[in-house]
Amino acid sequence: MNPLFISDLGLISYTEAYALQQRLAAARKAGAMEDVLLLCEHPHVVTLGRNAKRENLLVSEHVLRQKGVELHATNRGGDITYHGPGQIVGYPILNLGAIKRDVAWYVRTLEETMIRATADFGLAAFRIPGKTGIWVNPVAKPGTAEEKLAAIGVHISRWVTSHGFAYNVSTDLRFFDLIIPCGIAERKATSLEKLLSRNVALDEVKPRLGYHFSELFSFAPRPISSEELASFLSGFEEKVPTSL
Repeated sequence: MNPLFISDLGLISYTEAYALQQRLAAARKAGAMEDVLLLCEHPHVVTLGRNAKRENLLVSEHVLRQKGVELHATNRGGDITYHGPGQIVGYPILNLGAIKRDVAWYVRTLEETMIRATADFGLAAFRIPGKTGIWVNPVAKPGTAEEKLAAIGVHISRWVTSHGFAYNVSTDLRFFDLIIPCGIAERKATSLEKLLSRNVALDEVKPRLGYHFSELFSFAPRPISSEELASFLSGFEEKVPTSL
C-alpha cells in the first residue's frame, strides 16, 4: 500500500489553504513527496467554481462583507458553494496517474468515502444521478426532496488533484441561503448534526473520513503536522522552481 500523509490544518483561511494546495501540487508533480490529504475548516467564504453562474449568488458583495463572508473565484469544477465553521473540507493532493486515470472514478470514490463515513453514524447517504455530491432523505419530513450533505469540486492538472470535498457536520445552514448551492435551486443543504439531532464534533468525523478515504484508495495513512509539511515544502522550494 502506498503511503498517504493526512494533515489536520484546523481553522485556516481559504486563501492560505489554496496557496498550500498549489505548493503541495507542485511538489507532487515533481515526484518530491507522497500523496497528501488535507483536512480543515474555513471561516465563512463563498467560492465560485469554473462553471459558476453569478446569478446563483443571491446577495450583493456588500451584504457578504456585512455578514463577514469572503468571496473567491477558484479553478475547481462545479458552480457556487459555501464553506464555514462546522464543515470539514478535504483537499486531496494525489497523483492519479499512479492510481487510476479516470476523473469520474475519482469523484465517485470521494462520494463513496463520505457515504461510508455517514453510515458510521447510522445514516444512509446516497448519490443522485447527474448531481455530484452525497444526499440524504430528510429525517423530519419523510417523502420530501432529498437534501445535500456534502459537495465536491475538483481540479486536476497533469493528473495531480487539488480542491476536493466539503462535508457538513455542524455547519450553520442559514449561510446557504446566500446562494443557490451548486446551482440546484430545488434542493436544500443539511448537516450531520441536524440529521442526528445532537451535537457532533468535527473530531468525531475526521477520523472516519480519513479511514474510508485511505481504504478506498488503498493507502497506508500517516498523520503529518502542518509544521512538518511547511518544513518539507521550504526545503523542496529552495531546490526547484515553484512554477511546475
